[in-house]
Amino acid sequence: MISTRRKAMIGGVSLSAIGAAGGIGWSRIRPKPEIVNIDAVEVYDRVRSGSVLLLDIRRPEEWALTGLADGAVPLDMRRRDFIEALSALAGPDRSQPVALICAAGVRSAHMARQLEQAGFTTILNVPEGMTGSSAGPGWLRRGLPRVAWDGSA
Repeated sequence: MISTRRKAMIGGVSLSAIGAAGGIGWSRIRPKPEIVNIDAVEVYDRVRSGSVLLLDIRRPEEWALTGLADGAVPLDMRRRDFIEALSALAGPDRSQPVALICAAGVRSAHMARQLEQAGFTTILNVPEGMTGSSAGPGWLRRGLPRVAWDGSA
């Protein structure tokens, strides 16, 4: 039979070993990605302050029809090199906030998960999009500033 004192000592050593091993592994874990829904007004405020990169992930035909949200960078989500193109825009720091806007929030939610898988950690989704959805009236109906698309992407 093992004494209570010996059990405590063995348990303490085991917990110390687990704690040390856990500490080693913990330092190698990257931050958990966070996808946050944000309304068009708030994302516009953040774009103006320079604290977020806003990507309009719609198709060129849509950009031509409605223009772009003021401050948004057009990046067609169908591009095979989407993540590489985003990385070129955002730089090497994958914790930089990136916001996604599409027409009504469906494509931006899908692409937010793609960014999460690619290692981006601060992802903002505009679920009301440019034209509105159940999440809100959208960039256009809110009367937020927009610019004409110049044909480049």
